[in-house]
Amino acid sequence: MPEKLINLVLLFFAYAFLGWCIEVTLKYFQFHRFINRGFLAGPWLPIYGSGAVLITVAVRAVSPLESSIGTTFLIAFLLCGTLEYLTSYIMEKRFHARWWDYSQKPMNLHGRIWIGNLILFGLGGVLIVNVFNPLLARLAEHMSLQLRESLALVISILFAADCAVSHFVLKLVKTGVENSKADDTEEINREIRLLLTNRSVFHRRFAEAYPEVIYKTERITARMDAIKAETEKLRGEAELRVAEMKQELGTNLEPTILVKNDIIEKQDAIIRQLYHEDSASEETKALMRELESKKAVLQKRRSLLPKR
Repeated sequence: MPEKLINLVLLFFAYAFLGWCIEVTLKYFQFHRFINRGFLAGPWLPIYGSGAVLITVAVRAVSPLESSIGTTFLIAFLLCGTLEYLTSYIMEKRFHARWWDYSQKPMNLHGRIWIGNLILFGLGGVLIVNVFNPLLARLAEHMSLQLRESLALVISILFAADCAVSHFVLKLVKTGVENSKADDTEEINREIRLLLTNRSVFHRRFAEAYPEVIYKTERITARMDAIKAETEKLRGEAELRVAEMKQELGTNLEPTILVKNDIIEKQDAIIRQLYHEDSASEETKALMRELESKKAVLQKRRSLLPKR
């Protein structure tokens, strides 16, 4: 096995282990207990190892042209963001589950990545290239090529075996989701957790590793799409009705109560112009007194209303 390839394999596992340590520590502070994170049973998270290797290879490739910290940051920002997005997308399509969701975070893309993580990826890439890689390189110098090759081979075999076992667990999860008759993601989550906790330690470990996983069946996805389409349809109809009302009413959208008050005031003005006490009949005078009485009642009620 070529020495460069051996070093990249060991680099992959070193950062996969470091990423696992970071995730375990963060979840310990969140849930106050040890949680073995990741899809695999071993202490490694391949997405961290893959990201570190991609950053290392890309930075080395562009270093003859550009080798600034800003370039390293940008490479890590873009590569790790793309890797996280594709991993989320492929895993969701493959196993009908959303393993992480940033929909509530600002500046996210389809809930799969968000700006906060991308910035951390960029900073992490700078640390990988300028701090950790040189330390690991010096450590590798104290190991013979044969020892490094043997170490890479043994860890790779263990990793492959772990992937095979974890694949069966994920297949069980996928089958459970596909066979579920539940109509919402919360109910599916309960079913899958019960399914996993009643099986082997590998299955229980997986259930604990992702307590916030969101499962989706095609039926639920279709139902959510139908609800979204119906909502958009109702909103469109409401907007069309408002537009029609505006067209019918013109620009005069004065509240009805104000229109009524205006009519009453104008009627009073007409009455005052036409009514003369001296020439009015007794019947007209009685109607006028009744009208004044009603107006007094309204005026009193208005005075009791709270001031705005």
